[in-house]
Amino acid sequence: MDWLVNFSSTILIFIAAIFILVTIHELGHFIAAKLFGMRVDKFSIGFPPKIFGFKKGDTEYVIGATPLGGYVSIAGMIDESMDT
Repeated sequence: MDWLVNFSSTILIFIAAIFILVTIHELGHFIAAKLFGMRVDKFSIGFPPKIFGFKKGDTEYVIGATPLGGYVSIAGMIDESMDT
């Protein structure tokens, strides 16, 4: 039973570390966009579905259920992955 506690705590520490790293990384995109006067439509840590979110000004701040990434949606940016 002790191995289950150790395994669970290791998984939680890993998720927390990823969450912190993703937050710092996406915060860099967010700050750069704001410094250059760009409108940020969405700042998301984690991928959908949305667990929690709120809107302040033009920006929607979101925490998603999948903590393995995040994104900053900047107004006017084109998603090149959608090009055919």
